[in-house]
Amino acid sequence: MTDRIVVKIGSSSLTSEEGGLNRERIQYFASELASLHQSGCRVILVTSGAVAAGFRLIGYSTKPKIVHEKQAAAAVGQALLMQAYQEAFHGYGIVAAQILLTRADFSNRRRIQNALMTIEELLRLGIIPIINENDTVATDELVPKFGDNDSLSALVAAMTKAAKLVIITDMDGLYTEDPRKNPQAIKIERVDQISEDIMKVAGGAGSSVGTGGMRSKIEAARIAMRGGVHAFIGKVQQEGDLKLAVDGIGSGTYFDTKLDSLSMKKQWLGFHSIPQGSITVDDGAVIALLNGGKSLLPAGVTEIEGDFHPSDVVEVKNQQGETLGRGVVNYAAWQIQAVAGLTTEEVKRRVEVSRIEVIHRDEWITL
Repeated sequence: MTDRIVVKIGSSSLTSEEGGLNRERIQYFASELASLHQSGCRVILVTSGAVAAGFRLIGYSTKPKIVHEKQAAAAVGQALLMQAYQEAFHGYGIVAAQILLTRADFSNRRRIQNALMTIEELLRLGIIPIINENDTVATDELVPKFGDNDSLSALVAAMTKAAKLVIITDMDGLYTEDPRKNPQAIKIERVDQISEDIMKVAGGAGSSVGTGGMRSKIEAARIAMRGGVHAFIGKVQQEGDLKLAVDGIGSGTYFDTKLDSLSMKKQWLGFHSIPQGSITVDDGAVIALLNGGKSLLPAGVTEIEGDFHPSDVVEVKNQQGETLGRGVVNYAAWQIQAVAGLTTEEVKRRVEVSRIEVIHRDEWITL
């Protein structure tokens, strides 16, 4: 077995409700991951827990809410977290490596390519990369934080072309309702498309030391599936549970996809780029983009929003305001405003652009 497996473990699984690391749980997860590693899988761990591990030690009575306090807690807690993992994996003869990422790293194509090369080399050497958000520098001011690390794990899984993403939670999968409130709730065993109905049943906040609820995990599964990665959301508590989850018989919900993995260019465009505006299109353009494999022409544009320029990334929406996908635009906003709804010949007479397509199909990804 040589499959790449990304495993995401949240704060609530690694720490106590009062804060501080639960060494027994870290030892358990290290055992499960080591077993997977020794079976031939190339394992990548995405972990939370730095803030929860550090806030008590530096004198905070509860998990901090203010940014600089959380960053201070993370600065202490990240070292404690990695030390605990290193010690736990050492007993199995496994070396662990730390990689700290932010959304800004993913939005920069060169930086994320360098991160991928580092991960590839670590996997080649038989080392387990341990990835976390760099909480000591990440903020929401310019680029949103990952926060719960669920979406981070999905982006890592897509980037590394993993076979499966395993998101560990305290629930044994997705239910039609919260089973803690309604014993009649029905468990959803498999999902092959994340519909609005699926999103509606996913809700609720995380624990006092974690930040992610089921909704953020479903969003992560959506990203993974779009990137050609199968996902699992569920419990891993007993010996052998992680292997069962990877083998398709774990205690949780499986998210299956028939899509192929995406190139780094398409991943950057779909998941990491920062849209500078939006374009609304008519029903004919929706069909052409989603089903016909066509480019977007000015004739299909009905409305624009934002002040973007050629080579910027924009979102494309239908008449109901739903996002269809993203693309690299060949026009400035004012140029599209001037030619929206016009034929190709009329466009050529009004504006001068490098190519007639508003978004070429090679610079487009459906979301």
